[in-house]
Amino acid sequence: MSLSVDYIITSLQELYGESVTGSDIRGWCAMNGSNYQTVTNKIADYKVGRGKWNLTIQEKLEKTYQAPPAMPTIEQNLIPDKDDTFVKFGNFGDLKKIIQSNLFYPTFITGLSGNGKTLSVEQACAQLGRELIRVNITIETDEDDLIGGFRLVDGATVWHNGPVTEALQRGAILLLDEVDLASNKILCLQSILEGKGVFLKKIGKYVKPTKGFNVFATANTKGKGSDDGRFIGTNVLNEAFLERFPVTFEQTYPTPATEQKIHEGIALDLGVEDRDFC
Repeated sequence: MSLSVDYIITSLQELYGESVTGSDIRGWCAMNGSNYQTVTNKIADYKVGRGKWNLTIQEKLEKTYQAPPAMPTIEQNLIPDKDDTFVKFGNFGDLKKIIQSNLFYPTFITGLSGNGKTLSVEQACAQLGRELIRVNITIETDEDDLIGGFRLVDGATVWHNGPVTEALQRGAILLLDEVDLASNKILCLQSILEGKGVFLKKIGKYVKPTKGFNVFATANTKGKGSDDGRFIGTNVLNEAFLERFPVTFEQTYPTPATEQKIHEGIALDLGVEDRDFC
C-alpha cells in the first residue's frame, strides 16, 4: 500500500507533534509496516537538519522558496550551516587557522574518499562565519563554468559571474572539490592561484581578489592519477597548476576513538544513546 505524503505528515503530527526525529519516524514505520527510507524520501521537503524534520507547511514553503532569477547573487548568504555532530580531527586546526588569517594561501588537501576533506573546510567556514563557494569539478568543467559567461535572460544575453569570479569579488573561500577529475581546461585558474585575480576578456573587466579570498582544493590523489584503479576518472594534473599551491595536507581517516565519538554524536542527534553499539 502506497502512503500519501499528506497521510504520513498528518499521522506523524498526531503522534509526535510538528518536530520529529529519525527515531520518531522509525517508530512510526514499525507501527505502520513502512520502509524508513521510503517515508523519509517522501517528506524530504520538510527536513531541516540531520535527523530532524519540521512538519509545518510554513517550514516547507521557506525551504523550497527560491529567489527570482533577477535577484543579485551578492544578496545571498553563503556561510555554511554549523553541523552540531561535527568532530574536529586531522588537519582541521591548521585549515581553520589559514581561513581565519584572511591571507591568500592556496591549500591542497588530498586523501582517500570519505575522510572529511570537504567537510573540514565547510565546518571551518561555518565556525568562523566565512562565506564558502564550493565547485564540484568534473572532466566537463571549463572556463565558462568557473569564470562565467553570457546567459540568455528575457531574450537578451547577459553576463553571469561564475563561482570563481563571485568568490573573488566577495572575498569568500573557494573550494574546488575533486579537483583531480579536471581536464587541462582548469588552467584558466593559473593567475587566480597566484593571487592576481582574473581579466574577464569577454566583457573587458579586470576582477581583483577581495581581502579574505582563498582557494582550497580537495582530491583523492595527489594530482598524479590513480594507478590502482580505485579512483576511476582522476587525471594527472599539470605540474605548473600544482605548484600554485604552497601547502598540501594529507588527510587520513580518524582514529577509532574519534570515529566512535562521531558515531555517538550522530546517534544522539537521532535521539538514540547506545555507546556499546557505536
